[in-house]
Amino acid sequence: MEFSFSPKLLVVAVAAALPLMANAADTPSTATARKGFAGYDHPNQYLVKPATTIADNMMPVMQHPAQDKETQQKLAELEKKTGKKPNVVVFLLDDVGWMDVGFNGGGVAVGNPTPDIDAVASQGLILTSAYSQPSSSPTRATILTGQYSIHHGILMPPMYGQPGGLQGLTTLPQLLHDQGYVTQAIGKWHMGENKESQPQNVGFDDFRGFNSVSDMYTEWRDVHVNPEVALSPDRSEYIQKLPFSKDDVHAVRGGEQEAIADITPKYMEDLDQRWMEYGVKFLDKMAKSDKPFFLYYGTRGCHFDNYPNAKYAGSSPARTSYGDCMVEMNDIFANLYKALEKNGQLDNTLIVFTSDNGPEAEVPPHGRTPFRGAKGSTWEGGVRVPTFVYWKGMIQPRKSDGIVDLADLFPTALDLAGHPGAKVANLVPKTTFIDGVDQTSFFLGTNGQSNRKAEHYFLNGKLSAVRMDEFKYHVLIQQPYAYTQSGYQGGFTGTVMQTAGSSVFNLYTDPQESDSIGVRHIPMGVPLQTEMHAYMEILKKYPPRAQIKSD
Repeated sequence: MEFSFSPKLLVVAVAAALPLMANAADTPSTATARKGFAGYDHPNQYLVKPATTIADNMMPVMQHPAQDKETQQKLAELEKKTGKKPNVVVFLLDDVGWMDVGFNGGGVAVGNPTPDIDAVASQGLILTSAYSQPSSSPTRATILTGQYSIHHGILMPPMYGQPGGLQGLTTLPQLLHDQGYVTQAIGKWHMGENKESQPQNVGFDDFRGFNSVSDMYTEWRDVHVNPEVALSPDRSEYIQKLPFSKDDVHAVRGGEQEAIADITPKYMEDLDQRWMEYGVKFLDKMAKSDKPFFLYYGTRGCHFDNYPNAKYAGSSPARTSYGDCMVEMNDIFANLYKALEKNGQLDNTLIVFTSDNGPEAEVPPHGRTPFRGAKGSTWEGGVRVPTFVYWKGMIQPRKSDGIVDLADLFPTALDLAGHPGAKVANLVPKTTFIDGVDQTSFFLGTNGQSNRKAEHYFLNGKLSAVRMDEFKYHVLIQQPYAYTQSGYQGGFTGTVMQTAGSSVFNLYTDPQESDSIGVRHIPMGVPLQTEMHAYMEILKKYPPRAQIKSD
């Protein structure tokens, strides 16, 4: 439905309303509103500004011609200097909350200092509104496909050999490989164990890590967590015989995975250190190469089954296994960064630091977020993740609340490889919709603005909410303790329910999403509903895919 108003009628309405407004108790006796109108027009307010369609199968974007031009000039000058395309490093933490790191107010304040992470963040672009999917596997697939979970089809983490994964999808490592990049994956995979979905078969030249998630290797063996299984020969044998990988593995492009070691709780203690050493060796090797590289590094920490090694046990002021793990993650990031620095690779490397979802709040001790909800939900606490991008000499140190989705890393990396904006559409099948937005000019431009108009949230395979500017509109919500009465914030034991249609929250004044303004601020709901309907039209043309889901 469309609405239009006569300019004369609007003037009459405003003139009639002004005397009534002037009598309000909180209105100054001297009219000053007109003087302040310009202050409400910030450059990153996109609520009523149109986005531009650059390709039929790509997300519409907010265009910024000046910052685009500046960015392409910077990249051209850098390539002329280095003789090759830029490297890309994605450092992906597990279950780390928005406020676990010092650059978002955590760190020392919450008993787990992250000094090295914070130091690099302070020299980069800190993204206070960066979004993941509600849980691990959907987010990881979103990074590597540029698609929301509704399109790539991994709606939940696959467990114990569950089939399905990345097979059949166009992936970032494969496209970068085609552009001459060396592609390396290290650490946690969790995007399908079947052969066709394994890293070495979806674009990576080399993989060192495990196929699933750490608790699958440890919980059934840990007498403190699951004694009813670990101490029962029959039950333990049952799990042991399930068809899932139980090893730390290595594989090269197109080859078979080779087992390095069985992942026992004891082996898990040193696993992140082993992966870090492999990562440093890779960076050292690439320092001698004339090819650019893509390093996708997924840590085991700080997934809730933390087994800190002897060096880090008790190392955090918090003296919890989670706090100790955060101290270790800081050191791992620092070692990879120092390797890049030692090798002179920082000038030509984009580093992305982020987490796969919010904290796993159903299993203490856990991460922290100032927002409502946690992993498994589409409340801000479940999907708003600690993120910064760093590139020495290329990214202006600053903070921004411009919206970024981790799907944006897909077209952004391809821009760096020489395919900016709409050119990405030529690299994927016409039936594939790219939900990511190229954020290269946002990251590299002077005082750059986000190129993304809205964030779309998905819960159990359904479009549940949308955000533009500071406003967020829910149509589906997750109630964490609707029936368990546990008091936990987490999203895996809750109930999903529809809202009455007027659930709108101002995330600046109400980050806990506790007081809906939908009834009193109806004008804000109109563009949010319009954006939701627009994405529903996209889903009609590019239908949802569901291959790993809950019944």
